[in-house]
Amino acid sequence: MSVVEMLIAAILFLLSAGSFTISGLSFKEKGFLFHNANIFALKKERKTMYKKPYYRQSAIVFALIGVLFLVNAIEVISHSGWLFYVVLAVIMILIIYAVASSIVIEKKKK
Repeated sequence: MSVVEMLIAAILFLLSAGSFTISGLSFKEKGFLFHNANIFALKKERKTMYKKPYYRQSAIVFALIGVLFLVNAIEVISHSGWLFYVVLAVIMILIIYAVASSIVIEKKKK
C-alpha cells in the first residue's frame, strides 16, 4: 500500500469517526441539530419546535454516512472491488430513508 493510499484511508477513517460522533450526539439529542428544518427556522421558531424526529433522522443519516466512509476506507486498504456494490447499496438506502422519513415527519406535523 502506498503512502497516498494510507493517507486517503486515514482521512476516510477520520471522516467516519466524525460522522459516527455526530450521529451519537444526535441520538442523545445533544449538540447542534444538522437538519434543514432547524437551520432555516427563525430563532423564535427554533425555540418552540419539536426537535426529536429531526434529531433521529439526522442521527440515522449521519450513521449511514459514517458507514459509507468506513466501507470506502476499507476498500482503499483492501482493493477488493466488490465493496463498491456495498457503497451503492448504502447510498440507495440513505436516499430512500431520507425521503421516506421526511414524508413521515411532515405527515405527523399536520
